[in-house]
Amino acid sequence: MKYVISLALGLLNGSLLFFAGLYFNPFTGQASVSPLAVTTDRVVDLSFSAVPGEAILYTYHGEAIIRPHPEWVAELWEPAVYNTNVFVTMLQDRLGGAAGIGIKMQSHSEDTALISGQVLANSIWHIYLPGQGTMMIDQSENYWAYIRDVTIPARMNSGDNWLGTFHRVMTSGPGSVGTARVSGSSGDFAGITTESVESLTVNNYSPATGPVSMEGNLTIAMPQPHVAPRE
Repeated sequence: MKYVISLALGLLNGSLLFFAGLYFNPFTGQASVSPLAVTTDRVVDLSFSAVPGEAILYTYHGEAIIRPHPEWVAELWEPAVYNTNVFVTMLQDRLGGAAGIGIKMQSHSEDTALISGQVLANSIWHIYLPGQGTMMIDQSENYWAYIRDVTIPARMNSGDNWLGTFHRVMTSGPGSVGTARVSGSSGDFAGITTESVESLTVNNYSPATGPVSMEGNLTIAMPQPHVAPRE
């Protein structure tokens, strides 16, 4: 009996040490400064509210804590899109003015490896800027820092909430320096190939309903001589 108890305690302690090492691993951090900070191209910033309830449309499968918005939007139960969410939002320029519409489709990645601090998602943005054109952004994202620093502390908080300041670059590829791939589709952007990154800034999160205060930002390197979005 003592052997069984000792074995159980050993397994428990080993599991706790493993998860503690994973949680506090300093080598699984994510950058807070964009890789495009050193680019010589003109950088264009498009911001948006990343709170699903403030989006034009948001939907996911029914097992998520975040509900579809508006309420009448159907959930994604079909097998082909079960692990996918769709997010439609108004994009703003640096002055806070309306710049265009963004449609983001995101799905879970099979390359997720929690032991190395990678909770990955694959996503595609379709960007429409009226009078200027359209572009598509293809990227992979890593949500480990967001889970570690925001959602887990929110669930452990006695107030069942998280307040603070979290800012990270979420884009992790497919570019060699962790940038997304941008392809121009029409208008001023037709034929361009460039890079971008997406970042998140979170100030309030509820484990019951999801993000309360969260802003996203798309930073796009706009090569010359193509015309950059008006700001």
